[in-house]
Amino acid sequence: MRHRCGLIDLPGYRRNEERSPMPSTDAPTQQSSPRRSTRWKWTLGLIVIIAIIVAYFTLGRYLSIDTLAAQEEALRDYQRQHAGITLIGGFLIYVVITGLSLPGAALLTIFYGWLFGPIAGVLLVSFASTLGATIAFSLSRYLFRDMIQRRYQQRLEKLNAAVEAEGAYYLFTLRLIPVIPFFLVNLLMALTPIRLRTFWWVSQLGMLAGTVVYVWAGASLPSMRTIQEEGFGAVVQWQTLAAFAMLGLLPLLTKQAVKRFRRQPK
Repeated sequence: MRHRCGLIDLPGYRRNEERSPMPSTDAPTQQSSPRRSTRWKWTLGLIVIIAIIVAYFTLGRYLSIDTLAAQEEALRDYQRQHAGITLIGGFLIYVVITGLSLPGAALLTIFYGWLFGPIAGVLLVSFASTLGATIAFSLSRYLFRDMIQRRYQQRLEKLNAAVEAEGAYYLFTLRLIPVIPFFLVNLLMALTPIRLRTFWWVSQLGMLAGTVVYVWAGASLPSMRTIQEEGFGAVVQWQTLAAFAMLGLLPLLTKQAVKRFRRQPK
């Protein structure tokens, strides 16, 4: 037997050495990964569209003021007999409405105030609306953020920098002042670099004041037929207007408080 570089030259050694290396599978995997991600996004987007259509035509006809007013006695009796099931069902319905960005959240908030009362209504709507908003935020981020950021990268640089610096305050302001619909806030904030955890707790805190106003307005109604007969002007009393005026001042007061806190020496 011969030695080569201190190793035994076994039979077949030279043949194995001269064989071409196995082709690497990294390149095909890297090329297929974006395609697979795109297929998943298209599949999820199709599922979301189907869910929106189904929920709109099933829940939409029940979440109208005429239906709620006609069924208010039956709903009240069922809520008294099955309080736990009604709370769970109401929570899930609200999550679906806000998570799929369907219309009717404002009316549902007033109705929950009338049905569950001020305390239970505020707790239910607050946590359900935040969960639904977070679901809509996550879906929008996964489906649209990369595509829009690549296409409008230069235009979004200033917005991304501003959100990274004071994204919590911007989101808090949008939640307090309902100038932009909440479902649109969920979709737009998903395109920014704000963290999911920050979006969650700021939304929970920012929507709480508006939730209290709407639920309190619903709890003060003697019957849902009042809205059916008099319109939404029945809940817009001077107390409600004063509460919304206070909501408009809260962002300014919050900003001043944050500035003073930052100026204080550590």
